Amino acid sequence: MQVQVNTDSNIEGHATRVAEFSRVVESALDRFSDQITQVDVHLSDENSDKKGGNDDIRCMIEAHLEGHRPFAVTDQAATVGEAVDGAVDKLSRLIESTVERQQQQQRSRTDPPLPGTTPPEPS
Repeated sequence: MQVQVNTDSNIEGHATRVAEFSRVVESALDRFSDQITQVDVHLSDENSDKKGGNDDIRCMIEAHLEGHRPFAVTDQAATVGEAVDGAVDKLSRLIESTVERQQQQQRSRTDPPLPGTTPPEPS
């Protein structure tokens, strides 16, 4: 799983912070790492011209899962860390529910498997 972190000009994007955010994302999505090909994190300060305000840091995360269109979630918070944590939590729950739903559909199928494929194991 490749994680790319992008920041706007109002958020410091030095290597230490980028590495920290990458670790947070990788850790939270680790159980799906074999299905995720790429994760893009975009951080921005929504009220940069006003220099302050509540919940003005925005984190948008887009994850690319094999066999699915990209998933995207957004969270806004007072700090970069809170925004990243909130967006990662939303993304993790979204991926988990999608994968569980897909597995349930596979287990519920009644049509015969395609030639050359192995039917899923009952659980």
